[in-house]
Formats: sequence, structure tokens, C-alpha cells
Amino acid sequence: MLELLRQPWPWYVAGPLIGLTVPLLLWIGNKSFGISSTLRDLCAACVPAGIPFFQYNWKDRTWNLVYVAGIMLGALLSVTVLGNPEPVAIAPDTVADLQALGLTDFSGLGPSEIFSWDVLLSWRGLIFTVVGGFLVGFGTRYAGGCTSGHSIFGLSTLQWPSLVATICFMAGGFITTHLLLPLIL
Repeated sequence: MLELLRQPWPWYVAGPLIGLTVPLLLWIGNKSFGISSTLRDLCAACVPAGIPFFQYNWKDRTWNLVYVAGIMLGALLSVTVLGNPEPVAIAPDTVADLQALGLTDFSGLGPSEIFSWDVLLSWRGLIFTVVGGFLVGFGTRYAGGCTSGHSIFGLSTLQWPSLVATICFMAGGFITTHLLLPLIL
């Protein structure tokens, strides 16, 4: 069983499992799902009550905090117990495109020429971490949720704003991949 859990799961198993979370959440009475809403709950629990944005009954959404704790525990277990020593499988066409941009080390989860401690304080590292992090945070707040909340929960519950947000997420990803990434690298 442990060997089965160490292998990447095919899309036809992982996808339906992710999809089944929505009916489960609706069954238990949840109206939203996503990491960004959980961060708001955490801030509401920890920040003094003087900020109006955090003045609501966060205790009704305690399950969200348990959900994030489960993600962190799952990540810890996957690294320590279920660690797969094989390199991440990347499509050959993607490797060729990235090599054309000057990236060569694909031994980790991301190219080390972009995502490593050595690169962090370079202009490239600052663009990817600081500017990219700010844009993700701003976009999450501006869109009223994150990609998991809108694209998994919002679309499955037929919410029009989630369709618009998901289309914008995809367009932003395509623009970044095909126009901005070649300029930065």
C-alpha cells in the first residue's frame, strides 16, 4: 500500500477525488472553499478586533483551520514518509522550451535557476518571489478568492464570478508563460 501511495496518481483518480470534495463540503453545509478564505479566518482569530474586515464569527469556519492543518500535515508526511526519490516527470516539449530559455536543472520541483536560495537575492529571484508573491496576494484579494476556491468550488456551484476569475487566471498564466517569462529569463 505504501508503494502505491508513493507513486503519482493518474488524473482519472486524482481528479474525481478532488471533484468529490465539493459535494462533501456542500453536504456539511459549507458555502466556500479555498486557502485564501482560511487565511482570513486565521487573521480573524489572531488579529485584534479593531479591523472591520476581520469582525465576523470565524469560529463557524473552524473546519477551514483544520483543513489547512491537514494540508500542512499531509505535506510533512509526503516529504518524510511518502517521499518519491524519482525526479518530477516533465513533458519533453516543456523541457525543450525551458532549455531554450536557459534553464537546465530540473532535478527539484522547479528549475533551480529560478527557485533556489542562491537565486533568491538576485534580480530574477526578487521578481519571481517578491513581485510574483505580491501579484498573487493582490489578485487573490481582488478576485475574492484563490484558484482552488474559484476553480474547484466556485465553478462546480455555477458561480458566475468564479467563471470570470478562472478565465482570468488562465489568461494570466498564458500571458506570463508566453510573453513575460521569456523577457525575464
